[in-house]
Amino acid sequence: MDAKKKVVLLILGFVLATLTACMGGPTPEEEIYETLEEVVALETSFKEQQNPLVELEQEEKALYDEIISLGMKEFDKIVSLSKEAITIVEERKSRLKEEYSSIELSKQEFNSVKETIGTLKDSNLKEDADNLVTIMENRYTSYEKLYSNYIEAISYDRELYEMFQNEELTLEALEEQIKKINESYEKVISANEEFNTFTEEYNKAKLAFYKNAGLEVVYNEE
Repeated sequence: MDAKKKVVLLILGFVLATLTACMGGPTPEEEIYETLEEVVALETSFKEQQNPLVELEQEEKALYDEIISLGMKEFDKIVSLSKEAITIVEERKSRLKEEYSSIELSKQEFNSVKETIGTLKDSNLKEDADNLVTIMENRYTSYEKLYSNYIEAISYDRELYEMFQNEELTLEALEEQIKKINESYEKVISANEEFNTFTEEYNKAKLAFYKNAGLEVVYNEE
């Protein structure tokens, strides 16, 4: 029996931008630009967690595969591997929390842009900015769902490895736990796709705002 453990990669895809220097104090458009790019910077830690999370998932999957290949005569080894897997599960949880903290800081900074939008004189530009806010708020909401689903999935992973340390574990109980894990990761994958969609929409809307605002911005894609 194999658990359908799926690798989850959260793709941010932001574009780093540099605004050319101009004389005088910043305009509302420029203030919005500064805030939006600070949001990008605050999500640096978010991006830094992606590869390590994928690597940890792969390491854990390898341990899982080894565990289920063993018979009960090798129970001591099963216990040892299960404990090792739990350590990885906890590391995944820790990195996910770091990711969450980065998103929260980003959210706090982004909220400050709303007041500046109210000072825009061009009604069309204000509409563009309001649309940008709506998309980003949807993105944050989708991340909350993603985070909640992923934390749940990780808790089920830990339960599985604790179950492997019980010599009285039945096939029925194992199958039921694997079913819970698979269903949980399906929710993670769905939420991740939604989050990525909103991220792409936001990036396009942000660049459109810069263009419509007449901001001379140099783009460098990561």
